[in-house]
Amino acid sequence: MAARRHGAGTNQEAVRRHNLGTLLAHVHHDGQLSRAELTARMGLNRSTIGALVGELVELGLVDETAPSERRSGRHGAGRPSLDVRPDAEAVYVIAIDIGVKALQVACVGLGGEVLQRASGRTPTSHSPAAVATAAVRLVRQIVAKAPPGATLLAVSVGVPGVVRESDGVVRFAPNLGWHDVPLQQLLCERMAGSVPLHVANDADLGVLAEHTRGAAVGYDNVVFLMGDVGLGGGVIVDGHPLHGVGGYAGELGHLMVNSRGRTCRCGSVGCWETEVCSPAVARALRLDDIELEPMVERLKQVVRPSAALRDVGRYLGMGLGSVVNVLNPEVIVLGGIFRALYPAVRQDTLEALTAVALEAPREQVKVVVPQLAGDAVLVGAAERAFEALLADPAGALATACRQAVASVAAPQRVAAPVTVPA
Repeated sequence: MAARRHGAGTNQEAVRRHNLGTLLAHVHHDGQLSRAELTARMGLNRSTIGALVGELVELGLVDETAPSERRSGRHGAGRPSLDVRPDAEAVYVIAIDIGVKALQVACVGLGGEVLQRASGRTPTSHSPAAVATAAVRLVRQIVAKAPPGATLLAVSVGVPGVVRESDGVVRFAPNLGWHDVPLQQLLCERMAGSVPLHVANDADLGVLAEHTRGAAVGYDNVVFLMGDVGLGGGVIVDGHPLHGVGGYAGELGHLMVNSRGRTCRCGSVGCWETEVCSPAVARALRLDDIELEPMVERLKQVVRPSAALRDVGRYLGMGLGSVVNVLNPEVIVLGGIFRALYPAVRQDTLEALTAVALEAPREQVKVVVPQLAGDAVLVGAAERAFEALLADPAGALATACRQAVASVAAPQRVAAPVTVPA
């Protein structure tokens, strides 16, 4: 008598769950695809693909439709393969970008479509409680306009600071003046519900977005620099995010580039961010305000940079040279204020990068601006929130809180914290 194969059913179920999530991920990231394209991508037979698509249709996550004109002539004679597309209004997530000056919130549907947006000012006090209250107020506005019957899966938040992702505690956010702020707990209390909520560093979410949907698609070694009042870095190495032992890797803004420079809000002197971020750019442009978008528009108008602005460009290049030497990336994506600063001072930046970087890694890198413009953090937050669904579509839907919309939209209650899955 043959020995019984323990766990065979479990293994088969794990394979099916993996394949279901993989197929949904293809459609989520790339939009409308034919069954034939999915068959070729996944290396499965047509009947298996048909069964997986059928299950996703039954779950309400995708729709099947006749092939578009550009596809219909590509399959030769016979019946054309049906197209599969994500249902953008079946499930959605909430993405929040907490900035030093502004708050942005978006409702994002499956497939990455932004369904609703809201924005507001970050409270000038930067009080964690006030920021959390202001953010949830915007969330309620967004949820009230969500597609009828859609399921809210999760809320994901980007913040300019060092974050312990296991519990959403912001260990240090110098430009907000935060130390050990339990941001996840503060937000959960105000939403008075059990919707999963995740907090992460904004640049880590930015690099996820550009790697998934933007300028770094197809590259496995990527650095994303998020420049505003401060400078954060998100890093992908060999296709995987670089976290470090405590999850705090990527604080590139605190590389020292000028030993005689200004005192940084972190307490050190001459940090890279003091020489290249919004305050430094405002000084070079002789502006009194450091609002990001007006400064971006002003930089776009620069034809011949001033000596002061060229100095900012040189410091940008010096730091980039050090990043190239340490991380050997294929692509560096310059987000935030840098998306407008770099084109204005490109020559000075590249000359400084060339002077600092070693020849071998310098030859392998290209410096680009983001394809997602100012939406990288929001898009990355949404992608993080969709991860559970893409890992196990049926399971994530089964456990999703059907009352999440009502919970988030409920009157504010802050008497006791609500534990939310990380």
